[in-house]
Amino acid sequence: MKAMLLVGHGGTELMLYGEAPDPKAGPGEVVVDVHAASVNGADPKVRRGGGRYQLDKFPHILGRDFSGVVSEVDPGVTDFRIGDAVFGVTEQGFEGAYAEKIAVKAAIVAKKPPTLSHAEAAALGLVSLTALVAIEDTAHLKAGQTILIQGGAGGVAGFAIALAKHIGATVITTASAGNLDYVRSLGADRAIDYNKEDFTAIGSVCDVVFDTVGGNVRSGCYKVLKPGGKLVWVAPAPEGFEIPRKDVQTLRPDVKRDRAHLERMLELVARGTARPPTITRYKLAGAGEAHRISEGRHLQGKLVLEVR
Repeated sequence: MKAMLLVGHGGTELMLYGEAPDPKAGPGEVVVDVHAASVNGADPKVRRGGGRYQLDKFPHILGRDFSGVVSEVDPGVTDFRIGDAVFGVTEQGFEGAYAEKIAVKAAIVAKKPPTLSHAEAAALGLVSLTALVAIEDTAHLKAGQTILIQGGAGGVAGFAIALAKHIGATVITTASAGNLDYVRSLGADRAIDYNKEDFTAIGSVCDVVFDTVGGNVRSGCYKVLKPGGKLVWVAPAPEGFEIPRKDVQTLRPDVKRDRAHLERMLELVARGTARPPTITRYKLAGAGEAHRISEGRHLQGKLVLEVR
């Protein structure tokens, strides 16, 4: 099969389009002929290496969420057949979606409805899992509460805006000037241009802050929380950062892969509560350029690799 092979840690020049062995379905697995895979913010970090992103074996195939068609089924799997359109996210610690085929546990894969394209399903996989676990399972956001979502134009944050609005919360978000209309279209009640405004000027009005940006933004997140509030994060604070308040909770969502959350996302999309993000498409061989765009961190929506 064709695949994008990472042959070492470093720049995009170490991502080579080449051949890799076809995977086989192990116990409880299906093989999916990948039609689309999405690029996540963690992918360039894995490419560069270091810390928890350091790999010990090359070549390595990046990629976590995918959409495609089942081409092989382990005899013990009864809920999928060859030819089923499916999508999903690889298990934590595993990758391999930047390729024409991927073997994955059937239990964490869901059927793709015909109303979603393969690109849309791939774009929604990990971002919806992350947003659902962060907002519903970790923050336990309730109607009438106020939430600040950092970096609203990104894939995870964009889904979180729509989800929070569906729950009945007041939604504040940050974005660049060019993305303000976009985040408002997702349901944000207030959009703050982070290049012109200090978001901390809103005061301590938030029950929840969902930080998808991290870095130097983190300290300000604590300034806008009410006593007893919750800061839920998926992007890390600077090294050595110390939590400045003891009267709030700092929580990291445990984004496990399962079919139930994928089907919850499908339910929300079918209702019109949430929608696929804006998608920028690249061919699989162009994954290096997609990484360069991802590292610029001003993307609206999701980058998707068209594999077939």
